[in-house]
Amino acid sequence: MGGVAALARELGHEVEGSDQAIYPPMSTQLENLGIALKQGYTPDNISRDCDEIVIGNALSRGNDAVEYVLDEGLRYTSGAEWLRERVLPGRETIAVAGTHGKTTTTTILAYLLQAAGREPGFLIGGVAEDFGVSARIGTGREFVVEADEYDTAFFDKRSKFVHYRPTVAILNNLEFDHADIFPDVAAIQRQFHHLVRTVPARGKLIVNGEDEKIAEVLAMGCWTPVDTFGLGDGFDWSARLVKGDGSEFGVIHRGAQIGVVRWPLVGRHNVMNGLAALAACHAVGVDVASVVAALADFRSVKRRLEVLGEIGGITVYDDFAHHPTAIATTLAGLRARVGGARIVVAMEPRSNSMRLGAHADALAPSLDGADAVVFLHRPELAWDAGKVVAAMRGDARTAADVDALIAMLRELATRGDHVVFMSNGGFDGAPRRFLDALKARAELP
Repeated sequence: MGGVAALARELGHEVEGSDQAIYPPMSTQLENLGIALKQGYTPDNISRDCDEIVIGNALSRGNDAVEYVLDEGLRYTSGAEWLRERVLPGRETIAVAGTHGKTTTTTILAYLLQAAGREPGFLIGGVAEDFGVSARIGTGREFVVEADEYDTAFFDKRSKFVHYRPTVAILNNLEFDHADIFPDVAAIQRQFHHLVRTVPARGKLIVNGEDEKIAEVLAMGCWTPVDTFGLGDGFDWSARLVKGDGSEFGVIHRGAQIGVVRWPLVGRHNVMNGLAALAACHAVGVDVASVVAALADFRSVKRRLEVLGEIGGITVYDDFAHHPTAIATTLAGLRARVGGARIVVAMEPRSNSMRLGAHADALAPSLDGADAVVFLHRPELAWDAGKVVAAMRGDARTAADVDALIAMLRELATRGDHVVFMSNGGFDGAPRRFLDALKARAELP
């Protein structure tokens, strides 16, 4: 929604908004764009001369602001509808879908198109370091959109991505998630197939050839040419790892190497993200060999294993991972980079699926890559985090609040450690508060 606000501002509209507990980097972006932000969802926060209200999917019937909009007969829409009607007409839309890696892959793709001189527009679910914003209109033909499978709004329970009608769609991977709205993985697959149905025959599907759930989606019907990507043989796009951590790999297109990626990212998952983005570039006519080298300067997205600082030999990271698969792959990538150094994880189970306990059984194994874990067990958590912590390898503890968590980390962390904060929310500012605590400790006589 912050990205939608940025696009509306760029189109010349006067924009204001309200939210609960907004935090950086999005709050910083909105402030820099001059977009007034009010706290809380109340009728008083809606200006009386407002022409149109874009309602995010976090709001439901019964919310005071929603009820006011309906009772007053005000004009309202969803973010996905607004984008489809106001931004996407006349553009070649490239949609990036998948349970994991959407934000990173969308950012890589926008960056590569920029390197090719295409001046793309984009809407990304995070602030791209290389652009400094999460969204822009762009002057080029292509518009790249992070295509989320979560529902659209209280009045439209279809996945957001069915609104975008892309020419090219990336299907990066598919697992069970969003337990608050999907009963099982089959329900998510149906929504992905709705997306497949919207891609024209002149377009292209860029598909993870290793993913069985996506193969099942395509088996429901496919009317568009498909390019597959994966590690190993038998895919249209594949990678030959030069370095085991994924920071250097050869790009293979139908058996021929067309370039070598050398970049700051690590991990198998990021190699897959990069392959998908390169394949999508090729699908819209970019000479991939001419842009591969540009990835050496790629800076990715804030809060994707973002290094916040190093104090006293302790490196502190902020990461958005909140699904067991994403947690495991992120830690595997970091392990490949740091070798035998200790990895300490601070984990906040904040997503709806996490809070409902949908991933509880998989959470402990996903953290095997960590040497120590401090798990934030807020009182409102609806499941027994103690059982999860007891099943974890190595030193695992629970903290009832962020103050206690930071105190435990101060006790645990020593020179040479890598401390990773994992949450899809603000984590009460814990990562930077921990950095401040380290700084204060370093300044002690």
